[in-house]
Amino acid sequence: MSALSQQRDTDAVRDDAMLRDRLVYGDETAFLDLYERFESLVFTIAARVTRDGQAAEDVTQEVFLAIWQRPLAYDPAKGSLRGWLAMMAHRRAVDLVRREETHRRKSLDGRLYAGAVSRGDPVGDQVSDADAARRLGTALKTLPAHLARAITLAYLEGHTYREVAIVLGVPEGTAKSQLRDALRRLAVALRGIHTSEGEEK
Repeated sequence: MSALSQQRDTDAVRDDAMLRDRLVYGDETAFLDLYERFESLVFTIAARVTRDGQAAEDVTQEVFLAIWQRPLAYDPAKGSLRGWLAMMAHRRAVDLVRREETHRRKSLDGRLYAGAVSRGDPVGDQVSDADAARRLGTALKTLPAHLARAITLAYLEGHTYREVAIVLGVPEGTAKSQLRDALRRLAVALRGIHTSEGEEK
């Protein structure tokens, strides 16, 4: 490595440490400097992982909020600020994708309930699926109307988050939050219905 390259690395480490220290002291201009320098990097990494613009924006906000709240989490002695932010962006994007996949798996019963009867299954299977569809309908009635509508649009009619947001007239982030809330409530309701029917038998 040339002397010039070494000097550049030294300067970069010093600049990262100074920026981190300014964040520690609550310097808002430091946060603006940080955001201007690295927002594109964080968003690009998040978008590559999530393949969703809104999700990438959510991850970007999370990453910058995290370092603003806990600037000492970054240690200049262990690497560059650019590398640390890139790692944070990737980690949080992966976490978000995993959470979304978990929510989708939770909705699988709903998809099966709605579609199984129309697929020409054997009579015995149709009866079983019809019971499942009935339980889903009962569980949906326990939800507030706007959450039941969101679930119906996204998981029974196959609309995207963006389409759900448009139909409901809310921001896409709000639609996602409503769907997460609705899925949690629906899972609880379905478990309750299944348990009560088992006890009756």
